Amino acid sequence: MKAVERAKLVRSLRQESRRLRLLVLVIGFFLITLTFVVFIKPDAILFNLNGRLSVDQAPRSLLIRQGVDTAATASRRSADTLAAAAEDPKVVDGDSAGIEANANANANAGGGASEDEKRVLTSETEQGKMAEAAPASELLGGEEEGRNGLHKGRQEDQEHKMTLPTVSNYSIHETTNDSDNGKQEDRKTDSGIKLVTDVDQSNSRDRSHQPALDNMGWDKPLCDFSNFRANVCEMRGNIRIHPSGSSVMYMEPAGSMKDEQWKIKPYPRKGDELCLSHITEVTVQFSKVAPECTKYHDVPAVIFALTGYTGNLFHDFTDVLVPLFTTANEFNGEVQFLITDMAIWWTRKYAVVFEKLTKYPLIDFNKDNEVHCFKHTIVGLHAYMELTIDPLKAPHNYSMVDFNKFMRRTYSLPRDEVTSLGEVPKTKPRLLIISRQRTRMFLNLKEIVAMAEEIGYEVVVEEANVNSNVAHFANVVNSVDVMMGVHGAGLTNCVFLPHSAILIQIVPWGALDGICRVDFGYPAEQMGLRYKHYSIGVHESSLTDQYPLDHEIFKNPLAFHKNGFEFVRQTFMDTQNVRLDCNRFRPILLEALDQLNQ
Repeated sequence: MKAVERAKLVRSLRQESRRLRLLVLVIGFFLITLTFVVFIKPDAILFNLNGRLSVDQAPRSLLIRQGVDTAATASRRSADTLAAAAEDPKVVDGDSAGIEANANANANAGGGASEDEKRVLTSETEQGKMAEAAPASELLGGEEEGRNGLHKGRQEDQEHKMTLPTVSNYSIHETTNDSDNGKQEDRKTDSGIKLVTDVDQSNSRDRSHQPALDNMGWDKPLCDFSNFRANVCEMRGNIRIHPSGSSVMYMEPAGSMKDEQWKIKPYPRKGDELCLSHITEVTVQFSKVAPECTKYHDVPAVIFALTGYTGNLFHDFTDVLVPLFTTANEFNGEVQFLITDMAIWWTRKYAVVFEKLTKYPLIDFNKDNEVHCFKHTIVGLHAYMELTIDPLKAPHNYSMVDFNKFMRRTYSLPRDEVTSLGEVPKTKPRLLIISRQRTRMFLNLKEIVAMAEEIGYEVVVEEANVNSNVAHFANVVNSVDVMMGVHGAGLTNCVFLPHSAILIQIVPWGALDGICRVDFGYPAEQMGLRYKHYSIGVHESSLTDQYPLDHEIFKNPLAFHKNGFEFVRQTFMDTQNVRLDCNRFRPILLEALDQLNQ
């Protein structure tokens, strides 16, 4: 019996031992996991005890502070400041693989060909599916290629941080000397204000008339770096702008213990280091000591840069004019612009736009030695996706429809809306064909014109380039009902089209549907235009003159995107022209004609 009892006791001890070892293993695994989380992702515990941290819930100020002594700031920040920051939903967007836009133009490369007649006659839908069915990581080095409408676009706004690549980036202003671009070679040689527009009014006052500047506290962080496209700083109070020191100083109220300093390049191409390397960096900070004011202003200030990619029509609008409208239109002209990296030729080209947005002379930031005092200052411009405005985020819920109206009003364009053809008997619809001279040309332009005229269009052919007179081209575009062209900067002129007009974008071979929709498709729809998307087949591409039809460039063009945007640009954009298949394209023009009759 004793032997039996001893055996039972041994078995019992063994079972208990196994249970104990299992318990030790579970506890050990839990402790190791907890230690890993604490060291690798401490914010998961700091901000959300449920184990999941939504970036929309995190205090912006703790995520986006750059160049700030975080330890000192954390000890000094009041409870009210943290509450204000926590209420603001704008935080740093998650990182996403983006493609740097390249400022260097004029690079060339080869193209390709397909394996049989079925592939030679690749249809629009086939090429579109090839591009749209591919994972985002394969398109242009990881950039997501498009959005199904405005709401999806806003969602992608939250998922990206790098600037979207555009096939227009390679044709940046071809030759513009340093003096024209207003580069900062000698800031102290000219302390005067550049009078770019024909406005003689001034909002500055002599020191003897110094107003009582607000000395209120500013509870929010001075800058918001959460937007994937652009960093913006905004503040109200006693603000001093010292251009020769490239600084904006917010004068701290008595007893304030804040210590913030931000570095910002006020041009909306965040993440594009090549572009931003040419932009003046501005320091924005809290300060108790600053130079004495020499000029006082009763209107807000907006500081932004010009050099960047300006000179290319697409970037003139997507990088400057659209963001400037979004940021400054709410002031109804009562705003002072201070421009870093001034391009005098550019401000003259768009002088009529500046005259609509501000009543005051432009200040050349890099050549001004005054100390300007403002009560309200914005550094940088609000920008979103390419050539678009997000009405959910923009001041006063501005949209591209508002911008389209603004451009028509600015250039005194007569047509606000397309008139139904049935309302004007015996009137032919006008079709504008945007021609090109170097790349992506129509090789059979005369055939295209003849086919369109046979259908019933009155055809106008114009070329848009950097030297085009904006006012003249705006009037031509506003006079037509349909505008068509191969993907390129010239399609930016759609901003002058009347509401409900039709834009037809011809997409070159190379699985470029996504980027083409981002650049012009979605913006056109958001402006209230009717958009049509035509992807050429292999037999319509001049690449067949350079590559055999069984070449990989025709079998799997998407594979070339893995080599990066620059390679894609050289392969599919720089050396490709279009020989439009009029029989295949004819239904597109007929559909447009039907829509104009509705």
